[in-house]
Amino acid sequence: MEIKSYQNQAELLVKEYLLADSVIPYTSVICGICACKMVYDFTQLFSNVYFKSYPGLSKLQRTEWSNRSISTFHAIFIAIMSLYFVFWSNLYSDHEYAGPITFRSSALSTFTLGVSLGYFLSDLAMIIWFYPFLGGMEYVLHHLLSVAGIANPMLTGEGQVYTFMVLISESTTPGINLRWYLDTAGMKRSRAYLINGVVMFVAWLVARILLFMYLFYHIYLHYDQVKQVNSLGQLLISIVPLVLSVMNLMWFGKIIKGLMKTLAKRH
Repeated sequence: MEIKSYQNQAELLVKEYLLADSVIPYTSVICGICACKMVYDFTQLFSNVYFKSYPGLSKLQRTEWSNRSISTFHAIFIAIMSLYFVFWSNLYSDHEYAGPITFRSSALSTFTLGVSLGYFLSDLAMIIWFYPFLGGMEYVLHHLLSVAGIANPMLTGEGQVYTFMVLISESTTPGINLRWYLDTAGMKRSRAYLINGVVMFVAWLVARILLFMYLFYHIYLHYDQVKQVNSLGQLLISIVPLVLSVMNLMWFGKIIKGLMKTLAKRH
């Protein structure tokens, strides 16, 4: 009976405080930051035991190793949730008569954005702290746009559908990180490295090129609803996907060159 009482109190605490509509944005961001810290620490402990090459890495390399682990976990989480909300959930379905699609949100969608925002804030802090080892100005710009693009719809509940469409592009991150791990482990000439390059090319084409074309087409079809969003939201919907799409095209060019270089070496 005493255990049941504690369980009921815990459920009440979560429902009335942690998941209350007014505090979800803040508790979710804290959860995201704490999750990043947990993954970072766990990666260091796990890698030190199960990867022989890990102890031989420099301090900065071990930092990047754990940092990429965080981004991989976040990418898997946010890609799955974003795909669910955009393509499988009825939340943003045109067949649902729940008002303009740009004003739809839920406790779960807001919580998901908060966790993602917590990650981007944590990663941005690490990039700045170790600058430029973990990434140059293009990464700082990418993360600043991501923070702005997530924070506004999370706090206002407006335009969340387009934020999730953009966040689907994070599905390419695990492949990028795997490529770095293979390179660091001295497996640049392995078959796995070649397969990774091909998969990266296809994933980037689908998630960061074709998907963004669909996003712009979706905005065009629902422009009358987009115009009802707050002024900052309209600005972010217009600018963030556009700037990210340009950056995606630039990075895509580098991926193509890298893949061609790898194929040439194997022949």
